[in-house]
Amino acid sequence: MRTISLSIIVRRAVLSCTVLACGIPLVSLSRAKWGEVGHRLTAQAAAAALPSDMPAFFRNAAPQLAYLNPEPDRWRSRQEQDRDPALGVSSAADHFIDTEMIPADRRSNAFAARTRNAYADTLRALGVNAEVAGFLPFRILELTQTLRIEFGLWRSAPDAKTREWIEARIINDAGILGHYVADGSNPAHTSVQFNGWVGANPHGYATDKRFHSRFESTYVQAELTLEDVQPLVGSTARVFPELRPAILSYLNETFSEVEHLYQLDKAAPFDAGTTSAEDKQFTAARLAAGSRMLRDLWWTAWITSGDSASPR
Repeated sequence: MRTISLSIIVRRAVLSCTVLACGIPLVSLSRAKWGEVGHRLTAQAAAAALPSDMPAFFRNAAPQLAYLNPEPDRWRSRQEQDRDPALGVSSAADHFIDTEMIPADRRSNAFAARTRNAYADTLRALGVNAEVAGFLPFRILELTQTLRIEFGLWRSAPDAKTREWIEARIINDAGILGHYVADGSNPAHTSVQFNGWVGANPHGYATDKRFHSRFESTYVQAELTLEDVQPLVGSTARVFPELRPAILSYLNETFSEVEHLYQLDKAAPFDAGTTSAEDKQFTAARLAAGSRMLRDLWWTAWITSGDSASPR
């Protein structure tokens, strides 16, 4: 088992750390992520694939939903970290789940925990620090539940002004939800192999510490457009009878692509000048998986919040 330290806890949030005198690492603005382009593409494609029965105010907010998708990464302000690192450190683990850290025969029980705190207790009993393993499934679940509650409040709003206030809340939280769903479509957010292969490496996969950013930021910005992603999303929105199994299935699917990602990178390294058709097909499919899941979670939150015939 890896030694647990505070720098490991925030490793997802940084490519490099500056350490304060108190020993708490700061979060760098250069933190590897899908980047503005990947996050915006995920939200744009999700919004474009919404059913026409989605409330008009929500469908009309597509540009705002796209703007908000990268928002949790913007919260990692270097200036704010200099003032106090609490936000960056405490929220870092919401962006990933290191699946291999949880023994395979214990994962079902861990993810069945009633709350994120109970999940942390379950992992602690296994000798695993939940802040190191990550909270991504619970972050997606919690925000989707929040959105469903808000749609219910919108349906029963007593007047137009109140409904307008609730709409602002819905758009904001739907946009923030989108960020974590997008993170969950990237294999590097579901594995300890998040930034170069670690441990036994018989196949000679990349070990450089630019791997994460090369793939999801540099390459996506250079090579991917909405036209690459949108056709792969599909037009049929799903309503999930239960959120938790759907979220876990989504993240497990992403996790199953970790080695494939490294295989592609070995054949044609992801970077700004990469022209491999296989690299582009894989990346577009991953972004589309995020868009499809986000569209379906938005739709599920709306449909399961009450009577879909309520005024729009």
